[in-house]
Amino acid sequence: MADSATAANGSSVDTLKGNAQAAYNQIASGPVAQNVKDQSAKTSNEFSNLASARQTPSQPAATGQPLTHYHSFFSELLSWNNPRASAIAYASVVSLIFVARYLDVVRYTFKLTWMALGITVLAEVAGKTLLGNGLATQLRPRKYYTVPRETLDSLIGDVHELINFFIIESQRILFAENVPASAAAAIGAFLSYYLVKIVPYWGLALISTTLLFFAPLVYTSNQELIDHHLKQASDVVNSQTEQLRHVASKHTSQATEITKQYMGDYTSKAQQMIRGRSTSPEVSPKPAQSHLSDSDFPQPPRKDFKSAEGVNGEEEPLIAA
Repeated sequence: MADSATAANGSSVDTLKGNAQAAYNQIASGPVAQNVKDQSAKTSNEFSNLASARQTPSQPAATGQPLTHYHSFFSELLSWNNPRASAIAYASVVSLIFVARYLDVVRYTFKLTWMALGITVLAEVAGKTLLGNGLATQLRPRKYYTVPRETLDSLIGDVHELINFFIIESQRILFAENVPASAAAAIGAFLSYYLVKIVPYWGLALISTTLLFFAPLVYTSNQELIDHHLKQASDVVNSQTEQLRHVASKHTSQATEITKQYMGDYTSKAQQMIRGRSTSPEVSPKPAQSHLSDSDFPQPPRKDFKSAEGVNGEEEPLIAA
């Protein structure tokens, strides 16, 4: 009777195991699991393509210097040619921004450190006390892990290339090697100057990251329409520039002609004045003209002389008799 019960229990356990295995196989081979496997494979392939894109571009900078392999890497990342890899990179950057904003990373690091060290110390002490052999000793590896020199050299080389990428790109933007990129950077800096007064730094970093990732995506998705409007705007600007250049050249030529005419007139007058002074005799200074009239002087006393002649009656001879 007991044997039959044991056999029945064993058969029921085997039946449960078989059902569980069948359910697992059904789920593992189902459409959801297959879709997950396909997406994982595609994501892995895109990351492989992104890693293989790290090559030095064939086109150098305007100064003739070769660019870094991070130029092609970030160009491939922001172009969304590998959408899964670009989306994961964007989500990772946004997550880091939120972690730095809402989590005290330094404090939690110290907390995790003292908890880990406390657990290992207690395990070691308790193991030696109770079992005569520490538990941490049992978990200790036979050889401590070290960083290979090749790995360290590769890491230092990547860091060097990354630093040079930011330095070269900042200089290319500053000296307007790519005018649209420099204009976009100028507009971004102008808007950031005013946004930083009302938006925190983490919000500004989030906005910048979103624009950096999604502006190329919007352009590639609507490239034909955007290029059409950009061409129209460029044609309008070029026509206005040509008109202004024509008007400016016209006014400049007129001003030049007028200036030449005035200069010629002044030169001829100056030459005539020089010739006149060199050929004419010295001119004596003219006497100053008097502004006085006869009425300004008193009249001579003629009446008294006439009365005196009438009293004598005779004229006095000029020669005495």
